[in-house]
Amino acid sequence: MKNSIIHSLIVSVLLLANSAFASNLNNPDDIVGVWKTGEGTAMVRIYKNGDKYQGKVVWLKEPIDPETGKPKVDKNHPDEASRKRAVLGLINIWGFLYKDNNTWDDGNIYDPKNGNTYSCTIKLTSPNSLEVRGYIGVSLIGRTDNWTRQQAK
Repeated sequence: MKNSIIHSLIVSVLLLANSAFASNLNNPDDIVGVWKTGEGTAMVRIYKNGDKYQGKVVWLKEPIDPETGKPKVDKNHPDEASRKRAVLGLINIWGFLYKDNNTWDDGNIYDPKNGNTYSCTIKLTSPNSLEVRGYIGVSLIGRTDNWTRQQAK
């Protein structure tokens, strides 16, 4: 009997916590903050710019290019004039609008490792976790990266 009551209390608390989490994640600004990429090689600060959200690289695990001994630059960018810009401080996600269900869509993500830009959707799966899905054409054909919050707003 005692175990049954304790079990019921635990289940009730978990359900209440889950409900509170779900109701609190409908704020479009919940995405704002500093996020570490899935590989752990960069951090991106996401912020609001007008009615859209964008982000820029604010930390690199290896900020110095081993070939040149200088800060890493966007050497793979398709536009030759942009190949000398620094990766640190680079706006690499932009154009996101909050849709609903903790999802931001209609944005783009740029990968300086290969110089490609992809369509992108971001979903907040918990207060400290993002699913960032980059794709070409159809969302079904793409890759999802899980980012972890490092710092709130």
